[in-house]
Amino acid sequence: MRHSLAGRAESPMQARLLARLRDDGPLSKAQLADRLQVSRTTVAAEVGRLVELGLAQEAGPAASRGGRRSTMVDLAEGIRFVGISIGATGMSVGVTDGRLTVLATRHLSCDIRQGPEVVLGAALEGVRSVLAEVGVERPMGAGIGVPGPVDFDRGISVTPPIMPGWDGYPVRDAVSRELGCPALLDNDVNVLAIGEQHAGVARSVRDFLFVKIGTGIGCGIVIDGQLYRGVDGCAGDIGHIRVDDFGPTCACGNTGCLEAFSGGAAVARDATAAARAGRSTFLAERLAENGVLTAADVGLALQRGDTEAVQLIRESGRRVGEVLATLVSFFNPGMIVIGGGVTGLGHALLAEIRGVTYGRSLPLATGSLPIVLSELGAEGGVIGAARLISGSVYAPLAGRAN
Repeated sequence: MRHSLAGRAESPMQARLLARLRDDGPLSKAQLADRLQVSRTTVAAEVGRLVELGLAQEAGPAASRGGRRSTMVDLAEGIRFVGISIGATGMSVGVTDGRLTVLATRHLSCDIRQGPEVVLGAALEGVRSVLAEVGVERPMGAGIGVPGPVDFDRGISVTPPIMPGWDGYPVRDAVSRELGCPALLDNDVNVLAIGEQHAGVARSVRDFLFVKIGTGIGCGIVIDGQLYRGVDGCAGDIGHIRVDDFGPTCACGNTGCLEAFSGGAAVARDATAAARAGRSTFLAERLAENGVLTAADVGLALQRGDTEAVQLIRESGRRVGEVLATLVSFFNPGMIVIGGGVTGLGHALLAEIRGVTYGRSLPLATGSLPIVLSELGAEGGVIGAARLISGSVYAPLAGRAN
């Protein structure tokens, strides 16, 4: 069956109902009334309208609680969202149902430096492929994450350091036009944080930091369950915190940024220098074989006990830990989740980050602070992007994103 739904919530109460069904699963009308603290009459009327809009469906009688049996309510089966998560060297695209369960995905290589037309063209081709796979002509909405600063209200990239040609490009409108549905654009780390909040290890945490360590480094900030973007949308850009006045030049043009020391490109750069200097036989062999080294090569070297790889990971983790210790003292989060491509380096990197963060922070702030790796993998960005747009489609209030 092919679905083409275009309805959206018409009132705040309908938005609350849809969000509750999205996050908690099917509920009876009585349970909805209890959890939203409204009358059953109100719930019945709003559910009826949502059924007419094609957003909800009644799903038979609920278990008896004594007296007249209530009716179960669920999201409409045909709701489909698209999630597009674009990184510097790869992207994930996928389709979810209304509860944001991933139905189909594609994981594709890309080079963000090729510009928006090429990269978005590849993303949209992947989206059309997964839409065809699940039998959908037009989704209800699409969320997009890109690895750079974003003007959320305008749906454009803004002076992104590693994205030449993207400044001012109307990413949101281009995707919306091509897919024929509403779209929202955000920074990739914000999208990942939203995904972690919905389906990951931070699901039950109200205040947490999601730190992405990939080609670049960024931090998604969730406060009291809500994503915090900052006044100009660049909150959490921790990769450009200066950690050494005389460090290497960063993609942003400054020197000594965290990203210039600990991002994936920096790890690859230092590994290449070590290979050429003869400090690592394994890395030198990989360089001769492939012509270039990546952070993944350092991970392979680490698995073989390569001492130079161990030192590279310890240095990278130490720098990240120093910055996180400062953030812990300032923000006092309930959890820190580490994600992104460089986390393929695994527990060696995590152990160093933990050790430095715990060692440099006040015991009161870290006594019950978990610092953990994300378990969502590449699907985290798809889930987060779908969650981003679902908040807009489900809610009639402009600007609501999750």
